[in-house]
Amino acid sequence: MKYHIIKPQNLTAEVTLPASKSLSNRALLLSALSGGGMKMLTNVSDCDDTTALLRGLGLPSTIDVGAAGTSMRFLTALLAIGEGSHIITGSQRMCHRPIGVLVEALRQLGADISYVGQEGFPPLNIKGHQLRGGEVTLKGDVSSQYISALMMIGPRLEQGLRLHLSGTVISRPYIQMTMEMMQSFGAEVCWEGEDTICIEPVPYAPIPYLIEADWSAASYWYEIVLLSDNPQETATLTGLFNQSLQGDRAVGELFDRLSVRSIFLSEGSDRPKTSLIRRGAIPASLEADFTRTPDLAQTLVVSCALKGIPFRFCGLQSLRIKETDRIAALQKELRKLGVQVEVEGDNIMQWDGPEKQQAGEVAYLKPAPSTAIDTYEDHRMAMAFAPAALVLGSIDINNPEVVSKSYPRYWEDLKQAGFEIQEL
Repeated sequence: MKYHIIKPQNLTAEVTLPASKSLSNRALLLSALSGGGMKMLTNVSDCDDTTALLRGLGLPSTIDVGAAGTSMRFLTALLAIGEGSHIITGSQRMCHRPIGVLVEALRQLGADISYVGQEGFPPLNIKGHQLRGGEVTLKGDVSSQYISALMMIGPRLEQGLRLHLSGTVISRPYIQMTMEMMQSFGAEVCWEGEDTICIEPVPYAPIPYLIEADWSAASYWYEIVLLSDNPQETATLTGLFNQSLQGDRAVGELFDRLSVRSIFLSEGSDRPKTSLIRRGAIPASLEADFTRTPDLAQTLVVSCALKGIPFRFCGLQSLRIKETDRIAALQKELRKLGVQVEVEGDNIMQWDGPEKQQAGEVAYLKPAPSTAIDTYEDHRMAMAFAPAALVLGSIDINNPEVVSKSYPRYWEDLKQAGFEIQEL
């Protein structure tokens, strides 16, 4: 499938954002561990990743999580402390995403896990039983989902858990999110210094829990307001909490530097509103570190490239092991639009602007009429590139259905905002 997206004549964006996938998946696991279940949760996400986790929580003998990385990691830890034997697998891409770091840590805690195929990758055969727990060391620069998965089963281990993180700790806001949610469910968990997490063997307690809207989903609307050729056009988003557990709340600060302001309305409500408006000048360039918020990187890379803002972004190392190699994917797809982004190592992307880049086969923002953006089974590629229609007049997106992974209503919300979307 391919979508042809045409810019709106007038942007009228009043959007109810989807529930946070990150919060939903943690809340589901914590509620299951507490014995509360789904009935205790309000505003659970309906995205593919959360649906995959819900299926897995039914504990069939074979669990297929598809492309849901969070579900693969969280369920691997859960199955290790459960009962019975299970196979957990996923899509072709998922079976090439590493999981050896988590498996080895669980084995150190007493887990019985073996690889069905290639060492270090799914599928896994897990024989669950009570784990002794104790101390384990994990590199801090691996996916925070490994760390969160271990943390959430900590209260169910005989000796609790002391989790030592070595080296640079990336995505720390996601670890903090997990910690604060665990505390809400009654866990005794805290930081001991900068790099050790201590979890006591104290059981969870079931509680009602309201799940916030997704700040990473909001990032595409910040991008849309930035790229609109009418600086008077705004967007109103429902469901964002200013005081949020989500690290991606930082998108407001990043786009504030790009002249998009956040005006928080009706704070204290269960359904707060946020107005996005343009105020101030576009900066000459932008530098940012995405170590703590890697899921915002694609939105900012595409936004700056389309707006002609030179940038230097670091802290991107985890993008190599996401749904696709996001660094390589961004480079390739931006090249189709005449933007030549440079990469240094595994963690830096840089662009010197349209005037300073070397001439390429495609002139800056003058792609061939047949150009279509490939999405690589990655929801964020589709959502980050779709707003390019505001600058180019229109854009084609291949395999647009990938947005169901985190934001199933994305295309409908674009239509309601005034975009025309044709299925080709």
